[in-house]
Amino acid sequence: MDTAAVLPHVNAGLNALSTVLLVAGYVFIRAGRRDAHRAAMLGALGVSAAFLVSYLTYHFTAPMFVFPGTGLIRPVYYTILTVHVVLAIAIVPLVILTVLRAWRGVFARHKAIARWTLPLWLCVTVSGVVVYLMLYQLYDRPA
Repeated sequence: MDTAAVLPHVNAGLNALSTVLLVAGYVFIRAGRRDAHRAAMLGALGVSAAFLVSYLTYHFTAPMFVFPGTGLIRPVYYTILTVHVVLAIAIVPLVILTVLRAWRGVFARHKAIARWTLPLWLCVTVSGVVVYLMLYQLYDRPA
């Protein structure tokens, strides 16, 4: 299997699925459905962990690819990519802390940090899909 050809699409799918699970988890907790919330959020955590493994595998095996766009789209792409990467790094400890607080049953503190974690995590997953679309759908990739 050519990981360089397949994994970007897998990664985008995992990011999109994580987005759906995060939104579902939010909807569930707002409706008071704690068990469904827990399941959705643990699903999002698992999918995001699978994404991280797939992403690292891709970047350790694939050749470097430079964004081919020119003009105004180039700084737009690199701005989105920079925000995505910075938030992706920052979200890891936030997610861990948020999950640990829920796991330990410290729900007031869990809720307090989840108010920050959820929108940032959503920003990471959505911007990851946008980066994918800009790289792999807007332009033809070289073979």
